Amino acid sequence: MFHVVLFQPEIPQNTGNIGRLCSITECRLHLIHPLGFRISDKHLRRSGMDYWYELDLCEHENWESFCQSPKAPKRLWMFTTKATKPHWDVSFAPGDGFLFGQETSGCPEWLHREIGDEHRLTIPQPNPKARSLNVANSVAIAVYEALRQKNFPG
Repeated sequence: MFHVVLFQPEIPQNTGNIGRLCSITECRLHLIHPLGFRISDKHLRRSGMDYWYELDLCEHENWESFCQSPKAPKRLWMFTTKATKPHWDVSFAPGDGFLFGQETSGCPEWLHREIGDEHRLTIPQPNPKARSLNVANSVAIAVYEALRQKNFPG
């Protein structure tokens, strides 16, 4: 099992799509509060709520409570445009977590420092003028690369 960790997500449609992906791939989804929406938001339901009952979901009051949770990942990888190491240069292991920041601003600088350069990854972008991928697309790329590495059946 892998973990997807969303740090203070803002857009319900993205979180709904990520929840759906986590349900299908049997990943645990961690939501670190505050959220920019209510879990019952109609946009969240539209994009993934029908899968919500099958989802392994953990909500955390803040970063500290996430770090202290017994359900937290064994190892954490931050996905960010501010890294230089491509995600495919890492050998993922079951129990790893993939951390994604807010849609508008990513993860705060203090969190980058806490994670450290060794655990910050980027998804390479051939077009340097483009800002970044949508967070739901980035999560899908990370999860499926980890599954591919572990010879995911199918």
